[in-house]
Amino acid sequence: MTAGLVISDLRVTFGGRGGLLRRSEPPVAAVDGVSLRVGPRETVAVVGESGSGKTTVARSIVGLVTPEAGTITYDDTVLGPMRTRPPHVQRAIQMVFQDPRSSLNPRMTAGAILREAWHTHPAVAPKGDWKQATRELLAEVGLDPTVAGRRPSALSGGQCQRVSIARALAVRPRLLVCDEAVSALDVSVQAQILRLLVDLKSERDLAIVFISHDLGVVRQIADRIAVMRSGELVEEATAEDLFTNPRHPYTQMLLDAALDLEGVES
Repeated sequence: MTAGLVISDLRVTFGGRGGLLRRSEPPVAAVDGVSLRVGPRETVAVVGESGSGKTTVARSIVGLVTPEAGTITYDDTVLGPMRTRPPHVQRAIQMVFQDPRSSLNPRMTAGAILREAWHTHPAVAPKGDWKQATRELLAEVGLDPTVAGRRPSALSGGQCQRVSIARALAVRPRLLVCDEAVSALDVSVQAQILRLLVDLKSERDLAIVFISHDLGVVRQIADRIAVMRSGELVEEATAEDLFTNPRHPYTQMLLDAALDLEGVES
């Protein structure tokens, strides 16, 4: 596989601290020896139940969590914490969070949020009319230009998530890390956002790491799927192979749960 994202033997531990009034608790391995590759223009879904470690992997990729051991490289560059990454690496890897409302500044309009991204990374700021660039970027994610003058509180959840995606796109990333990016949305809106991500991947030559607890969702977007349980990666396969021939009992359990949910919803 050509250069892209390479995670090697990643280990992240939380806890283990005590104090004068409490006993020290043993540390918990949130991520225990995970290795994963994501090639250019590939979508890899990381799935598992709550507490499986998938979000910790996502936050490690973008530099919000510092691993105890292992390495993360992107195009052969070793990635450290966010603050230590050069600007071009910070721009290359962008995150779309689960709750769009909490990830957007409530005091800023959508247009100001996009302009803030350009102020932070002037190397990729528009050369001409910023207002026109803002309208074009909003249109790219399916939003009316009038959204530029509205604050998050005046937008729906789906609109807020589209603004979040536009903010990520503003700095011309090559890898999007989507952490449960549709789980807070209605089913119909989920489908729209998933379709948008698929289209953007093609149009912008993006790679995507898609974090989710829902195999039914990732089936619509993933090229490959990595299954995590209790901090470990227990199975990895193409989406087609995983859905037709799951090897690990935990994967089968997740598939059965997804099928049961589809039966209830239908």
